[in-house]
Amino acid sequence: MAEFRIAHLHEQGQDMIIIPLDRSFGHKTSSEQNEITYSLQLCAQSAGLAGTVVPVWDAGGGRMGFLAPTQWRGFFASLSLGIVAQNLNMVLTCG
Repeated sequence: MAEFRIAHLHEQGQDMIIIPLDRSFGHKTSSEQNEITYSLQLCAQSAGLAGTVVPVWDAGGGRMGFLAPTQWRGFFASLSLGIVAQNLNMVLTCG
């Protein structure tokens, strides 16, 4: 079973499930990233969490990588991993 510390937020009228992942996530293919995100989305739904999963990771050079819907990109571009860390408020267990 994998455990993830997550930030379950309601921002801009939307429920967001922000999941920090290892920086290696950023080196995966788009297909692999999408598969992982889909699996995390199913896990979150199974846990009863409302919202869209957005994986984030350390993209190097003080930047945060993220995989978010187009309309949320401005919001996520304004965040840092430090801000995300301050808002971690749940643990999601996936098995």
